[in-house]
Amino acid sequence: MELADKIYIAGHRGMVGSAIHRHLQSKGFTNIITRSSAELDLKDQAAVNKFFKTEEPSSVFLAAAKVGGINANNIYRAEFIYDNLMIEANVIHAAYKAGVKKLLFLGSSCIYPKMAPQPLNEDSLLTGLLESTNEPYAIAKIAGIKLCDAYRAQYGCNFISAMPTNLYGPNDNYDLEKSHVLPALLRKIITAKTNNASSVTIWGTGSPRREFLHVDDLAEACIYLMQNYNEPGFVNIGTGIDLTIMELANLIKDIVGYSGTIETDISKPDGTPQKLLDVTKLKRLGWEATIPLKEGIKMVYERVKNNNWE
Repeated sequence: MELADKIYIAGHRGMVGSAIHRHLQSKGFTNIITRSSAELDLKDQAAVNKFFKTEEPSSVFLAAAKVGGINANNIYRAEFIYDNLMIEANVIHAAYKAGVKKLLFLGSSCIYPKMAPQPLNEDSLLTGLLESTNEPYAIAKIAGIKLCDAYRAQYGCNFISAMPTNLYGPNDNYDLEKSHVLPALLRKIITAKTNNASSVTIWGTGSPRREFLHVDDLAEACIYLMQNYNEPGFVNIGTGIDLTIMELANLIKDIVGYSGTIETDISKPDGTPQKLLDVTKLKRLGWEATIPLKEGIKMVYERVKNNNWE
């Protein structure tokens, strides 16, 4: 990407898209175009085609998606597969028709089989059954990877894919019904401290292991890949380090200064036992994460400690 290139960020108001926007601006990219979902419904093929034909962006960051935690994924199964399939298919096809120079599609580590060997290597895709609670979302994201590869193979499009691990950071979702585990725990523990509650309950046993990446690191990785990666297949983006949900809860408890106990609700699902990404491919390309988890959570805590969940 050149500094003068016209760059479209799909999903610029979300956690990922807004981070990419901030980081592009900090590097001197000024010709950035965005549209809110009210201005452009990415599920509307005709509207998306018209937008691309009119604006003719040269680079696209496809960060728009319907996202949520284990509860939302399990309840809104139809919405998660339909909305994500429509968004990615419309944007990728319109990008091809408009002659976009390069596109980055962002997925999720949930694309991997539930029992795939750890850490999760890119070659493990489609080698086993998915975790049932987020299968619709995962299938949609796998389809996005295959769309990029298919358009590369048939039309020569330089469309690439990246699969981030669990994310956290500015503009995260703190809705307890729909949020991911880290922001949900942060909100629960801050609220418990404020209310002098004696305990906080977490879903499941607390034993599943998860990896977490600050969204500012992800934004840097995405920009790096757009400038340095031009191959089929996808690239994992993560830290290569994980911890249990119970360890995460206790880490947040220490950062927040909460003195109560962490209880488990084993009637709730655990989800995948472990999701640790193999980031060897990304490191070979010359990039690795720089924000340690403890420091990253402290940064987030400073933003939301006064119950500022927006």
